[in-house]
Amino acid sequence: MDSTVSIIIIAVCIVMSMYFSATETAFSCLNRIRVKNKAENGNKKAALVLKLTDKYDEMLSTILVGNNIFNILCSSVATLLFVDLLKDPDLGATVSTVVITILLLIFGEISPKTIAKEHPESFAMFSAPFLRFLMFILTPVSFVFKLWQKILSMIFKSSDDQGITEEELLTIVDEAEQGGGIDKDESELIRSAIEFNELEVRDIFTPRIDISAIPSNITKDDAAKVFSETGYSRLPVYEDSLDNIIGILYLKDFYNYAYNRKTEIQSIIKPVIYVPRSKKISDLRKELQQQQLHIAVVTDEFGGTVGIVTLEDILEELVGEIWDEHDEIIREISKVEENKYIVSGKANIEKVFETLDMDSDFEAITVGGWVMEILEKIPSTGESFSYQNLQVQVLKMMGRRIEQVEIVLLPEESKDKKDKSDE
Repeated sequence: MDSTVSIIIIAVCIVMSMYFSATETAFSCLNRIRVKNKAENGNKKAALVLKLTDKYDEMLSTILVGNNIFNILCSSVATLLFVDLLKDPDLGATVSTVVITILLLIFGEISPKTIAKEHPESFAMFSAPFLRFLMFILTPVSFVFKLWQKILSMIFKSSDDQGITEEELLTIVDEAEQGGGIDKDESELIRSAIEFNELEVRDIFTPRIDISAIPSNITKDDAAKVFSETGYSRLPVYEDSLDNIIGILYLKDFYNYAYNRKTEIQSIIKPVIYVPRSKKISDLRKELQQQQLHIAVVTDEFGGTVGIVTLEDILEELVGEIWDEHDEIIREISKVEENKYIVSGKANIEKVFETLDMDSDFEAITVGGWVMEILEKIPSTGESFSYQNLQVQVLKMMGRRIEQVEIVLLPEESKDKKDKSDE
């Protein structure tokens, strides 16, 4: 064989090896969502890429078969060339092996795969038309390998769930935020939506002690006074005690139909639903929307009222705190200094520990409940304790309820020294 022809064949084989290696990497690393968006916007090559990824096993077989054919052909032709040039079969084979191995590693593997990894979607769309043609040509060969893959799959059948888990989805969101694809607010919104179905009423309800309610026999003037003082647009109505909430009085209905009119308050009270603390808030949202209600009464196992939960409480779990003109803005977690936080006793303990980048596993739901759980008593103002690398001090009490605490995140060195001094 002529040396020039041999060199041309070797060059073509290396180019084809580059193509197959880059194509394999591109289709393995591409962002399917990004390609799908391009396809929906009318990009025909992106649509073809999606079509080929749906036949991934067949496509991979074609790539591997093609890559091996050209690598073997390259090695064979190179061996003949070097044997002819060096006039020594052993030396020619050795030199051929060294040269072709280096060329294929650099130009047939490392370089194309590095380039394809940086621009997987672009290269996949570039290579898709020719790859489709090769898949058609090598259909008989791919069919044989596809049967072999099925046999292997039956023998080594995986019991793992191949779907995306919630943890994996949250990791994807983190990577998208770090990569600049989405900002922090978008990331938090997506995280809230993902974790929304896991939340229960116990995680968000307003406790009984904070309920502003009115008795069913209240006078219209007193009801107007409560509406004015609280700024609420809806008030629970009870008979005898809060354990017997019979409905909800709406501000608009009160002033439109009852106040300064003959209509009695009892006749305009809207119904209310009762839910256990264990009810999922995603299910409660649907129930409230279907019944066109805004408030549900949370009951315990004995039928007593433990609190209320509103549609606004549920929505805040998705979009964050919603303040209106009547609300006193209270930050549940305020960073006052580096590693020092002022935290409301009502704050959710899991959210606080998430802010501190620490794991939490407590029976208590609120910070106040956690402090009492640790101290095993109702604390007094100024009382403090240590937990792991946290220094916690009670700043404010309201009766038997903890209103505010200070949490200082100690460096590990300070924690170690404190532990030794305690010993």
